[in-house]
Amino acid sequence: MDLVEEERIMGCHVVAMPYPGRGHINPMLNLCRLLASKRDDILVTCVVTEEWLGFLGSEIKPANFRFETIPNVVPSEVGRGKDFPGFYEATLTKLEDPFERLLDRLEPPRPSVIIYDTYLTWVVGVGNRRNIPVASFFTMAASVFSFFHHFDLLVQNGHFPANVSERGNEIVDYIPGVPPTRIKDLTTVYYGDARKVLHRALEAISWVQKAQYLLFTSTHELEAENIDALKAELSIPVYAIGPAIPYFRLAEHSSTSTAHNDSHHVQWLDSQPRGSVLYISQGSFLSVSSAQMDEIIAGVRDSGVSFLWVARGEVSQLKEGCGDKGLVVPWCDQLKVLCHPSIGGFWSHCGWNSTKEGLFAGLPFLTYPIFWDQIPNSKQIAEDWKIGWRVRREVGDSSVVTREEIAGILQRFMDLESDEAKEMRRRAGEFKEICQQAVAKGGSAETNIDSFIKDISQCQKH
Repeated sequence: MDLVEEERIMGCHVVAMPYPGRGHINPMLNLCRLLASKRDDILVTCVVTEEWLGFLGSEIKPANFRFETIPNVVPSEVGRGKDFPGFYEATLTKLEDPFERLLDRLEPPRPSVIIYDTYLTWVVGVGNRRNIPVASFFTMAASVFSFFHHFDLLVQNGHFPANVSERGNEIVDYIPGVPPTRIKDLTTVYYGDARKVLHRALEAISWVQKAQYLLFTSTHELEAENIDALKAELSIPVYAIGPAIPYFRLAEHSSTSTAHNDSHHVQWLDSQPRGSVLYISQGSFLSVSSAQMDEIIAGVRDSGVSFLWVARGEVSQLKEGCGDKGLVVPWCDQLKVLCHPSIGGFWSHCGWNSTKEGLFAGLPFLTYPIFWDQIPNSKQIAEDWKIGWRVRREVGDSSVVTREEIAGILQRFMDLESDEAKEMRRRAGEFKEICQQAVAKGGSAETNIDSFIKDISQCQKH
């Protein structure tokens, strides 16, 4: 049977359109893999830009999963990190036409649903014009969705706009399902470039109610009050599909000893005492100032703690400055490393994907948020869940955290014998249980994914 014939007998065709950024593509790909693994009669077509296909095209894929491409939104040398507002605007103006042309030439069967990144609002119009149901896929915490969904309350209560340096400690306690939060811990829309795209974010959330489904990349038990409040308010079905991280691949790694020992950093971790290594990652997008980076490097070195640091362009600088107590690598399989028994803590920028992976691995956090939703994620980790400490004092504060402060924090954080550290690790272990039970058979995440598949399959029949 050739590919076209196979596609004709598929019972359900899912088309996925992620936002072209690492933190958005990864959870969409993980959902696509989960959907494809659920039933052989589900065909999944994931649409990525040509640049991203170059990164992803060699990945092993099941028979019922395929990539399709559309042109890049901007030349690769421009990059989203150099002009985030410009890049975001380009995703809203340059992707719709090529996506529609792609839909026209797709082999049968007709798409049953288009799962789109919430920030790509134009997909809702495409689906509605073609009478194809659309599912909004929100790649951040449900609490961040609530912040934008109830933005009018902030305005009515005089909390936006607000001078954060003067009023940042004022408490917002009226957003349904969201714990009391200081203004300065809401998001970076109170600061700099983020304000330039606020109108687009608010627009994206308002368009969700014109979709047919809403998917949260969250575990219901982690944000139950928030998700339940949104379910009560929204007129469309809401599914908390779980963390959308590659937990389903962990068994593949552990089942083959050669796979487990396929890299130098994994072999190095194997030789370290249990819980003794700090994993450091500042994400794949934005970074800190050069002055702050110098202090972080010196602080890590002076602390004397063992570390595994995943860096992007700074590998040689870090290797020279950090001493010989750890390793610096340009890339690693993050979830696999976080679940390694030698890892005892996670220094994170608090992107939602990294936050969920740290939770799944049962680790305490040192938080250093930089942008957008990383700020409320940091607050949730440190204050609501009480499984981490803040390294960065305040976002928007131009002062630098000194090497002495950093060294002291790291030494206390990695002191596994202190009562403070033991309690934090105990709580982190509880969150690990919550996350892992949710994705197990009969758990909340699996149940929600199955319900979503059932709903889109019934829609296809009608």
